[in-house]
Amino acid sequence: MDVRSRNYLLTNRQALENDIKTSYIMDRMISDEVLTLQEEERVKQQNTRKERAAMLINIILTKDNNSYRSFYNALLHEGYRDLAALLQDGIPAVSSGNRKSSMDGMTSYVKTILCEGGVPQRPVVFVTRPKLVDAIKKKLYCLGSDPGWVTVYGMAGCGKTVLTAEALRDPQLLEDCFPGGVHWISVGKQDKAGLLIKLQNLCSRLEHDSTLSQRPPLNIEEAKDRLRLLMLRKYPRSLLVLDDIWDSWVLKAFDNQCQVLITSRDRSVTDAVAGNKYEVHVESGLAHEKGLEILSLFVNMKISELPEQANTLVRECKGSPLVISLIGALLRDFPSRWEYYLRQLQNKQFRRIRKSSSYDYEALDEAMSISVEQLDDNYKDYYKDLSILPKDVKVPTKVLCILWDMETEEVEDILQEFVNKSLLFCDRNGKSFHYYLHDLQLDFLTEKNRNQLQELHKNIVNQYKKYYKLNTPVLSQEDCMYWYNFLAYHMAGAKMQQELCDLMFSLDWIKAKTELVGPAHLIHEYVEYSSVLDQKDSTVRENFQEFLSLNGHLLGRQPFPDIIQLGLCQPETSEVYQQAKLHAQRETGMFYLEWVNKKSLKNLYRLVVRPHRDAVYHACFSKDRQRIASCGADKTLQVFKAESGERLLEINAHDDEILCCAFSADGEFVATCSSDKKVKVWNSRTGQCRCVYEEHSEQVNCCQFNNKSGQYLLATCSNDTFIKIWDLNGKYCRNTMIGHENSVNHCRFSPNDEYVASCSTDGTVKLWEARSGNELKSIEIKDFFKNADEQPDDVEVLVKCCSWSRNGNMILVVAKNKLLLFDINTCGLLTQVIVSHHSTIQYCDFCPGDELVAVALSHCSVELWNIKSLSKVAYCRGHMSWVHCVTFSPDGSLFLTSSDDQTIRIWETKKVCKSSDAVLKSELDVVFHNGEVMILAIYNQKNLQLINGNTDKVIMQTAAQESPISCCCLSEDLKFAAFGQESGTIKVLQLLDGKVLKSWEAYRTSVQHCRFTPDCQTLISSAHDSVIQVWNWQLSECVFLRGHKEAIKDFRLLENSKLLSWSFDGTVKVWNITTGNAEKDFACHGGAVLSCAVSPDGSKFSSASADKTAKIWSFESSSVLHELKDHEACVRCCTFSPNNKLLATGDDKGEIRIWDVLTGALLHFCSPVTVDEGEPTHGGWVTDLSFSPDSKMLVSSGGYLKWWNVATGESLQTFYTNGTNLKSIHVSPNFKVYVTVDNLGILYVLQKF
Repeated sequence: MDVRSRNYLLTNRQALENDIKTSYIMDRMISDEVLTLQEEERVKQQNTRKERAAMLINIILTKDNNSYRSFYNALLHEGYRDLAALLQDGIPAVSSGNRKSSMDGMTSYVKTILCEGGVPQRPVVFVTRPKLVDAIKKKLYCLGSDPGWVTVYGMAGCGKTVLTAEALRDPQLLEDCFPGGVHWISVGKQDKAGLLIKLQNLCSRLEHDSTLSQRPPLNIEEAKDRLRLLMLRKYPRSLLVLDDIWDSWVLKAFDNQCQVLITSRDRSVTDAVAGNKYEVHVESGLAHEKGLEILSLFVNMKISELPEQANTLVRECKGSPLVISLIGALLRDFPSRWEYYLRQLQNKQFRRIRKSSSYDYEALDEAMSISVEQLDDNYKDYYKDLSILPKDVKVPTKVLCILWDMETEEVEDILQEFVNKSLLFCDRNGKSFHYYLHDLQLDFLTEKNRNQLQELHKNIVNQYKKYYKLNTPVLSQEDCMYWYNFLAYHMAGAKMQQELCDLMFSLDWIKAKTELVGPAHLIHEYVEYSSVLDQKDSTVRENFQEFLSLNGHLLGRQPFPDIIQLGLCQPETSEVYQQAKLHAQRETGMFYLEWVNKKSLKNLYRLVVRPHRDAVYHACFSKDRQRIASCGADKTLQVFKAESGERLLEINAHDDEILCCAFSADGEFVATCSSDKKVKVWNSRTGQCRCVYEEHSEQVNCCQFNNKSGQYLLATCSNDTFIKIWDLNGKYCRNTMIGHENSVNHCRFSPNDEYVASCSTDGTVKLWEARSGNELKSIEIKDFFKNADEQPDDVEVLVKCCSWSRNGNMILVVAKNKLLLFDINTCGLLTQVIVSHHSTIQYCDFCPGDELVAVALSHCSVELWNIKSLSKVAYCRGHMSWVHCVTFSPDGSLFLTSSDDQTIRIWETKKVCKSSDAVLKSELDVVFHNGEVMILAIYNQKNLQLINGNTDKVIMQTAAQESPISCCCLSEDLKFAAFGQESGTIKVLQLLDGKVLKSWEAYRTSVQHCRFTPDCQTLISSAHDSVIQVWNWQLSECVFLRGHKEAIKDFRLLENSKLLSWSFDGTVKVWNITTGNAEKDFACHGGAVLSCAVSPDGSKFSSASADKTAKIWSFESSSVLHELKDHEACVRCCTFSPNNKLLATGDDKGEIRIWDVLTGALLHFCSPVTVDEGEPTHGGWVTDLSFSPDSKMLVSSGGYLKWWNVATGESLQTFYTNGTNLKSIHVSPNFKVYVTVDNLGILYVLQKF
């Protein structure tokens, strides 16, 4: 160190030791690399503050000139300006030979230039923001050699000063643009006296090595002139930096034809000065990872070692560099206070987050408050009104026009004032302006005006009501979406209970809102504002919440369903039903249906969501049960709220179908794996991709995180036969497990993370040691299928899934239709269950309680089994297609299922376990008799029930039959019933007492159809063969109708003992059932005949075929009259209109066509205007059709029921059944009652409203 510099230190040592606090000074010197951590520790070991200061000075005295400069600059920027002034004249000179490169690319010369110019050093903790630094440098280069201004502006604490100082550390920039040096002055909020002192200090600094000592300037004008001369003569081509400018009048003192960079919260501050002007806007938010990096540097920990609160704390800091740094500095001193500071942020206790000595304000609230205090009084009131704006929402100008009752231009002028001062942000999207507050500004305003928030909310609601009166906003208005999203929020904030109830319990509002934004946000509002809505009673709110939760998947589709019709399907005690009924009664021109027997139906699920546009292959809960992640064939990852289905994240994650997804134990990450052979890990809150793994060579079937927080291990398995363990912290494959001989379908960590289990198509389950990757045990699952019906050599056992018990002692394995439970230690089979004889198991999951097991089946259902008692405790129906996945919540209270039908259903475990699993088969017969609806249905496979459709009462039920019942029929006089069985037996019984009168072993295959003749003495039947049997059951005589070459599809009785039959052989025949002779034979189609209909006058019949055509035939001439060729799929059904003029046909594409019988011309094509992508027009095949008596309406069955206007082809109404695949619809003669059964076995008796 120079002697001169050393003498200045020794001379002023006593003053320095008495005043300085060493902590933050040492931070700056360490960042300048002139002080080591060991030396810092030596200082900290001293007992008193004065002793610590003395030790620091002793250490500096042993060092070089750079340490003196660093110490001087640290004093200057830590608030010890008077002490820095004592050392100023001792700053050592820099020789030209001292310009060699040092660490980080800065030369000693540049360091000295910045130090002498008063440029702040890097903070102790610094993370790069290269884009913004480059933007500042680019604007400085734009100045060239001309005078001008560069304004770096942004809200308080966004990092303007740090970024500006970092830009000036570029040696090339200084050499090219500012060889005369950089002169930094921290201005802040000043009056004229304060500004004069700042100018005097600046002039004194610039004159400090002058041979002539001048007196300080006496006023601002004199100071301005002296500064101009100094900059012109002594420091040409230098940069003047004015940090933290508040008022435009201050700049006039520096308006002297030099190059100036200013930092300010006010964008418009340079309006008062002349010259070239450039701007750099500093965005208010740091990325989440950058925030974690700052915290980790402050507390000297790796990001992976930070406690759980770190992620939440960074989110609460809203990306503010200032707040994160304040918190980090506090945590460095108080490392046990993570929870405390998180709580203060969450509770908006900004005063508790005290100052860092490097910042000019005592606490965070003061930093934000001072900006607001600079506003004019009338502007303060307008700014206060912004306290009630929702977070993260860009508000259109029109909303504030309504709030303030002003013209657009007036409002924009007011808001521009806030924007200029960085108190508000503006998004100029085309013609319209949208405004928003940074989260911290909003938190500050909310806290500051807490006692007035209710009135502020009330004011905006009243202004809305005044503007819109009884109307609602329409989509063409720019404020429309704001009110639909946030009107309820303002009403709740205003505690306007009656207004909120009127709004949210209105079907009109629900219809309008769900059409625009879907149902999830509304469900969220019912939960969020339940305390306001439930002041009198929670029942009504629960009614509406349940209605949306269970019908949300319908409300999100196109064309939009009739919400009144959906409401009419609710229980009669529900307020939703009562409102829907009033609407239906008022709207006399509309077509509505009452579900007469709905009392018997209990909804077992809690929520139904439809987040995907294709099959959903997997879904899972986060550990806290608040969120659900799902993935599927549409290649997207979705994350949504478990309570409401509200979407939180949508990511186009892969190039092919995503087969599995999994949350990490702490919920911070979601992993996905895909047919594209890749595994990806995503931040579950931001959607940012953390890493991509591409080591698998074939599709990756499953991914699973370990169970413990802190260490991120991910197991994946693939068709390449390998299981891999990935370490997210190390970003590498930790182990590859080799041993399976075929595709690996599933893998799971044991509860203690010590083992990994894997299931393979090679018929084995293997257990591996997670740490080493060594195979421990292998269980040959295929051995347990050798006694099945198949020969052992032909057995191919695909092991699909496994699940660990909670204690890790047992593992449950799924293969084919069996559940197998094994002991981990012995690999012995503990128990096995054959779940189903008709479908395979797709997935299984152990309930955390270890007794219940959920099983997903290929036939659209889910079953719950008690693994101890080996009994089925619940049968869950609701999905309309294959169920791919079933997963319990961590506490076992809920489970979710995902399916090919694009939905995810969330079920309550307890509610499901109390339910009955009784179902009806889709084959039934209905007789409409004297105003009563009598239904004969197959119940639980082996029973027959006679049900009064008007009352939903079971009049008669048979005992269980020895073989499942496959079809049934009623006699028209309601005295007899008949049924066919899968064994081929046909029985006739007496309805009065259920007594079997006759039994006939008619077939060797399952009976498909049976019907009584009008006199009830004869029963006609067909099976899976080519013969029709005409059985006089009273005389025990049978006539066989032989002639078809393939199986009979169906038949129909004609007049005069004639029968019309059609077959898979493409022919239609007319029989005399008395003689058994075929009287007419029609070779109708090249493919199977799927349906026939007879015209009301009996002269014609139509045939519909798998060859995609329908034909109209003449009985008399046995010739085809018209061939109808417009269909693009199998024509499955057809029917004539009662007036003989029309024929309707329906196909497997879900389309219906109406034809002119006389000419064969196509009259109408019945289809909705728009349908969702990939959605069949009718929800599937059109299976049945029926005209109204006046031939003006048509009803069709398929995926659901639809009613059509025959004259126009337009849809009149849609009734969405709980299930799908309706095989037929029975319609009363007056076209007012409709009966059908869906594939879930639910019976629907519908009556025209």
